Amino acid sequence: MLPLILPQNAAAPLKILCLGAHSDDIEIGCGGTILRLLSGTQKIEITWIVFASNSEREREARNSAALFLSQASRKEIVIKSLRDGFFPFEGAQIKDYFEELKGITPDVIFTHSRQDAHQDHRLIAELTWNTFRNHLVLEYEIPKYDGDLGQPNLFVPLEREIYENKVRYLMEAFESQRTKPWFERDTFLALMRLRGMECVAPSGYAEAFYCRKVVL
Repeated sequence: MLPLILPQNAAAPLKILCLGAHSDDIEIGCGGTILRLLSGTQKIEITWIVFASNSEREREARNSAALFLSQASRKEIVIKSLRDGFFPFEGAQIKDYFEELKGITPDVIFTHSRQDAHQDHRLIAELTWNTFRNHLVLEYEIPKYDGDLGQPNLFVPLEREIYENKVRYLMEAFESQRTKPWFERDTFLALMRLRGMECVAPSGYAEAFYCRKVVL
């Protein structure tokens, strides 16, 4: 497979923008990749934005971000309070906020897949592409009842310590989600194992993304 190497100029930090509709989306979709990037020697600056929350979910989101981003050289955590499930009906407000993000110049953006079956996820993906037209955008996947998993084309192999930490942090931070039958350690490991098999990851585990435009 042909590897895509992100910029590694030691003099300049790698700037990452993470966008998630809900409090656990970023961690589920690309938490392992973030941990892998932060385990290297390059300085990394991360802007981490969650759009829907309430008081409990905001607390969980901030606790989780603290776990996942502990090695970042700079981090900005933004937790907004939009209503879960109603993003298409609040589109103007969300679009206005995306317009404010145009001043950010990230090297890579992690966002939802445009093919995601959840309406909130799709809107965030669409507005990501509306706003950032000349950036490396990687769309992550979220397992769910709808069965919308597809065929991603970009893979990030994860070492055992990384994927184990991802799952441990998820289970530790999001206590409110543990009653959901899908929010289990085995669910997250199973998807990473499948993607690891597909890309022949040395550990057997990986995260996968949809990369629709890339310049080599």
